[in-house]
Amino acid sequence: MSSLSGNADELPSGSSHENFAHADPMIIPFTKAHGAHNDFLLTWRRDMPHDAVDLVGVARAICHRHTGIGADGWLLVEERNGKEAHAAIRLWNSDGSTSPISGNGTRCAAAFVIDASHVADVMRIETGAGVKDLCLLERTEREFVFEMNMGAARIDEALASVHGRDAVILDIGNPQCAVFVDNFDFDWPSAGAAIERDPRFPDRTNVSFIRVLDGHTLDVRFFERGAGVTMSSGTGATGAAAAAAARGLLSGPMEVRTSAGPLRLRWQGDEILLAGPAEIIGSGEFYLR
Repeated sequence: MSSLSGNADELPSGSSHENFAHADPMIIPFTKAHGAHNDFLLTWRRDMPHDAVDLVGVARAICHRHTGIGADGWLLVEERNGKEAHAAIRLWNSDGSTSPISGNGTRCAAAFVIDASHVADVMRIETGAGVKDLCLLERTEREFVFEMNMGAARIDEALASVHGRDAVILDIGNPQCAVFVDNFDFDWPSAGAAIERDPRFPDRTNVSFIRVLDGHTLDVRFFERGAGVTMSSGTGATGAAAAAAARGLLSGPMEVRTSAGPLRLRWQGDEILLAGPAEIIGSGEFYLR
């Protein structure tokens, strides 16, 4: 946001009072939810103004922590007929970039749809990484717990060195670089920012820093592509578990501990199922000028 100082009549060169007149705002309805403190704003596509063509700009504005509502990402949700999917989602990160999928965001979308339409407890959500099944495990008012089929991980490099750090490079619907560490007593956010934009990742990558506690438990920190540090990440937790399993460090059901609490994972064949919370915390209108 720019600011003016001095006399109100002293406008920048080439400006006029008319340039500073406020046009009628574009009204963007939203619901806010979080999945393990990874927060999202959700809007029905049918409720978007017809002249909202700059969706990148909308995402940056509505997600801004100071001048917007504030969130890690914005989800446009579209109803489906329920045969192949109940809803479809499109995700923008807070910097305006898009992402095929967010595990925490998809759980929030499932909660959003169920809360609005009271559909079945087994949800199918169409994402940029395919249709995902979510089973409602618990609900208390607007607090939900879902188990979501995250799909199978694709391991690209099981033994990689990235910025001098031991890592696994993989894909779980979006790109992941899983870095193994002994502790978090270093500037891991700066390391995550550097790895995210390393030239070997032309589309950037999500980064997780993994501390293996035992054969069933990981402690993980996240730096997400397009959002930066987040308190948890569904795809990041899944990628961390898949990376540890690829190294032979994990077996059976497991827990991934995040800054926002634990997420539970298990394998079903080659596919990974992740159980975690989603909570709807409010709704309103964002005035975009």
